[in-house]
Amino acid sequence: MLEATMQRSVVIIPAKTKEALQTAAKLKVAAYCRVSTDQEEQESSYEAQISYYTEKIGNNPDWTMVKIFADEGITGTQDKKRDQFKEMIRLCRKRKIDLILTKSISRFARNTVDTLKYVRELKAIGIGIIFEKENINTLEIETEMILTIMSCFAQAESESISKNVAWGIRQSFREGNVPMHYNTMLGYCKGTDGKPEIVPEEAEIVREIYHSYLTGMSLQQIADSLNTRGITTKCGKSLWKSNKIQNILTNEKYTGDALLQKTYIIDCISKKSRKNNGELPMYLVKNHHEPIISRTEFNRVQEEMARRKSKRKVAEKFCKTEQGKYSAKYALTELLVCGECGTPYRRVTWTAKGFKEIKWRCINRLQYGKKKCHNSPTLSEEVLHKAIVTAINNFCEVKADVAEILRESITEVLDPTKNGNVLAAQQRLDELANNMNELLRLATTPESSKTAMADIQKFSDEMKALREFIETEKSKAATAEQDTEQMNAVLERLEQENFTLTEYDDIVVRQMVEKISVIDKQTIRVRFIGGMEITQSL
Repeated sequence: MLEATMQRSVVIIPAKTKEALQTAAKLKVAAYCRVSTDQEEQESSYEAQISYYTEKIGNNPDWTMVKIFADEGITGTQDKKRDQFKEMIRLCRKRKIDLILTKSISRFARNTVDTLKYVRELKAIGIGIIFEKENINTLEIETEMILTIMSCFAQAESESISKNVAWGIRQSFREGNVPMHYNTMLGYCKGTDGKPEIVPEEAEIVREIYHSYLTGMSLQQIADSLNTRGITTKCGKSLWKSNKIQNILTNEKYTGDALLQKTYIIDCISKKSRKNNGELPMYLVKNHHEPIISRTEFNRVQEEMARRKSKRKVAEKFCKTEQGKYSAKYALTELLVCGECGTPYRRVTWTAKGFKEIKWRCINRLQYGKKKCHNSPTLSEEVLHKAIVTAINNFCEVKADVAEILRESITEVLDPTKNGNVLAAQQRLDELANNMNELLRLATTPESSKTAMADIQKFSDEMKALREFIETEKSKAATAEQDTEQMNAVLERLEQENFTLTEYDDIVVRQMVEKISVIDKQTIRVRFIGGMEITQSL
């Protein structure tokens, strides 16, 4: 009976107003400020934002200030470069912030993906962001579509600015304006006239690095040498590394030239840099400033780098003519070859009766026994070094004759008639190209097409031969320039008074010797740079 009289009812509990919610507990409020650049004219905007939010939060009795977070002159497209922004997000995750105020979406982030990621993450834990310019509160569910659209506009604005900046930089490159990074570039400082000025003591270190590399030292050996002597980098660091040495050896600015746009930024969001392999134009500004290194020496270093990289480590099962890996430690690793099979010799340590001996052995004999090399001898390093020292001293004793041979070789290499031959070939090529155009016109007329086609084939063959000749001569000229530098270095060594080598020296051997062939157990043949050979007994 009691159950029949009971009726179901629903009591509506009204939602609390925002004011009621706010009075329940004060909201922990933070603000985020950022300016797009670190230029002086933006500083007032930056300071104004901080002042504005400090006053706004302080004047609201229902809010309590957590902190004003501000990144000055930092990119808005990447959160990883904004320390204050990252700190703010960390505090939000710890529930120490209830609400974030910011001027606009573009102040919060110019990356659409980042904007939506953080808005959604904070919204999921009940933290809202108020974008004042757009009048958006992210806790209002209907605003995400608008937020997405606005974020896209902010990112598009950033992309547009990035393109404009890139265009401005490229226009500056076209005009030959060279940015010099004086804080990191050893050897130069900004002069009183605003132009690069050589720092003498730093320039000497640069020259030493180039010279050391050309005498056979590795990048790491050069770095170790500088570290041992306590020489600091341009940044004041006490530790040199091989990549820093390589940067100096490949920086064309030391020749007084500047190659611009060697790298480029893929996009304004990732800001990843990529080497320019022809995707964009590059600009070479020649004679921009006073050089520390000659172009010839710089080119020799680049050629030596390429040569060392082309060397491959000898491994089992390789063909018998495989070249050994470059060794900065032992000059003979490259210079000493087997007179029978032409394979390089390798330095090995043999142990016999508890004693260790250093030997040099043909790689083919080491790997294949007598299968590919039958009679190559094993040489003691001590005996080999003495023979090489004797050969170099014998070479220097007849320095007058040797110098004359080297000068004749240099004269031959620099023969001006060779350039004349290339010029004559180029002139003939241009003449044939003009005639070819006329023949092509005649080939379209029936009465002369047969004769014209025969002449076209004849001219085409001659033009092909001329192009091959010009390319070959240019290649020879590049090699000849390097040979001339090497021969001049030998001449300089010979012109020293009473030069005598008292003990084996890898640097001297690299400077003077082109090749050493092992003839038999008692004989080696030393070929010096410039072509002279000495047969030396062991």
